[in-house]
Amino acid sequence: MSELKSYLRIDDNLDDTLLAVWATTASRAVDGFCHRQFGSVTAEEREYTTQYDRHLGCYIGFIDDVMDVDDLVVLDADANEVTDYSLLPVNALKKGKPYERIAVNVSGPLLITAPWGWTSVPVPVKNAALLQGARLSARRDSPFGVAGSPTEGSELRLLATLDPDLKTSLGSKYRRERWAA
Repeated sequence: MSELKSYLRIDDNLDDTLLAVWATTASRAVDGFCHRQFGSVTAEEREYTTQYDRHLGCYIGFIDDVMDVDDLVVLDADANEVTDYSLLPVNALKKGKPYERIAVNVSGPLLITAPWGWTSVPVPVKNAALLQGARLSARRDSPFGVAGSPTEGSELRLLATLDPDLKTSLGSKYRRERWAA
């Protein structure tokens, strides 16, 4: 909220409740557009299914984004710990991206405990959330979705969509084409 408040150049505390709502709404809109969770959560157990990939010769499971793998625990369907696994894409962390898949040699569902999400939010993602938060703020003064003056030729429609600059700035670099769970 403090970043959005600064971005909008607001110095008082009168609208802090609304700013918190706008910041959360904008962040979830960016998460939804990118099909990712850019924040992080404490370690929790999640279940994933796997499918055999004949080209790789192992089972692949699409998992939620994970970057912090120090405390990652993988269990098979019988609650046996799986230690022989690979996280994919291979160079994800070197590129500042999360792991999205797991390769294992056991079939069936996997129970994976990890601190899910990103270790830090990328700057373009923060900027996109600020743009969307500013758009939500502007809607407050244009409840019917129209800002400006049609008589002066400055009419602007604020439709119930994401800010076009948000889509442009994030492009396909941060957008995930497939949800894990």
